[in-house]
Amino acid sequence: MPQSDYLYKARARDGRFIESTMQAASENEALARVRSLGLTPLAVELVSKKGFNKEIHLIKPRVKTKDLAIITRQFATMLTAGLPILRCLQILSEQASNITLAVVLSDVTTDVESGDALSTAMAKHKEFTPLMVSMIRAGEVGGFLDTSMLEIAVSLEADVLLRSKIKSALTYPVAVGIIALLITVGMLIFVVPIFSDMFASFGGKLPAPTQFLVTMSHLVTNPIVMLPLIAVVVISVSWFRRHKNEERVRAIIDPFKFRLPVFGQLFQKVALARFTRNFSTLLSAGVPVLTALDIVGDTSGNIVISRAVHSIKDSIRDGAGISAPLSKHRVFPDMVVQMISVGEDTGALDVMLRKIADFYDQEVTATTEQLMSLIEPIMIVALGAIVGSMVVALYLPIFQIFDLVK
Repeated sequence: MPQSDYLYKARARDGRFIESTMQAASENEALARVRSLGLTPLAVELVSKKGFNKEIHLIKPRVKTKDLAIITRQFATMLTAGLPILRCLQILSEQASNITLAVVLSDVTTDVESGDALSTAMAKHKEFTPLMVSMIRAGEVGGFLDTSMLEIAVSLEADVLLRSKIKSALTYPVAVGIIALLITVGMLIFVVPIFSDMFASFGGKLPAPTQFLVTMSHLVTNPIVMLPLIAVVVISVSWFRRHKNEERVRAIIDPFKFRLPVFGQLFQKVALARFTRNFSTLLSAGVPVLTALDIVGDTSGNIVISRAVHSIKDSIRDGAGISAPLSKHRVFPDMVVQMISVGEDTGALDVMLRKIADFYDQEVTATTEQLMSLIEPIMIVALGAIVGSMVVALYLPIFQIFDLVK
């Protein structure tokens, strides 16, 4: 039966007002599903596909890694306490602060009630990563779903921590760069024209730095030049945000990240930490090696590692192990290859991968602190150099003012 979108308004047990959407075959089914979530329905109506109502789907918040980490930690805690899976899903859908995630969990609850396995129901929604789905499936088969859910929570929380470290390392230089750009544009628009008019009244030839500054000011204040430039920048940024996850774009951007002079090592360490941690998590959950490699290659966050991982699968099928084919790829340091080799020999590959991930987590922390201590003075000097050079360029003609008057 075809599914339609219904907008429902309900009241939770704690008095919270909830307004969201869900898919159902009829209004009665939508009402039943709202009640199954432990909510008191106030209104349920069919969402029109015409007009502005269609935009409801466009304003839904995106499900972030932090949201997934929270619900998996709560899910693991409730499973350990002995709560049934359906009851856990109902509680999570009620408590989820992210509306999109709440609706997705509601759909998962309905599918599980219909007889689907939890992993099968989650696989229908792109909000749940392949790593989560595979580990949950392994936990269902092996009878240790609570442990798998806990492992997922630990992995996602570590990923969130890595992302926060990257953001903290990039925040300062980005902020200073924006300030420098605003100061430069402000001087070109408001300050340089004043000096330019004064210099023109004196006559004579301006020094090369001053003439360059005046020319830049004329370009910035010229709408014929600036409006197309702004349009190109806006279109380029929009295109990049829409297509940044496509393979043809990542094939250019991801290798460039590793070659950056300051942040290249940090990006590589983050990618290696994510790869080894996810690989260890899947292996400890009982996922086969080849299946695990398929998943971690796509979740490493960098196409360089993804291609390297996918290229070694044929060698592994032939019995070559993991460490030998990995050594042919420069993105994996010798230390990583040697530790994986030891893990294969001792039969504790998942433990060794976890140690590698912990090591690179510490390396990311240390590298971030070093970058912050290094970048701060560099950015201050750069900002001072930009503003100082503009001031000097403006005052150069004043040093020659008496010659110009003569």
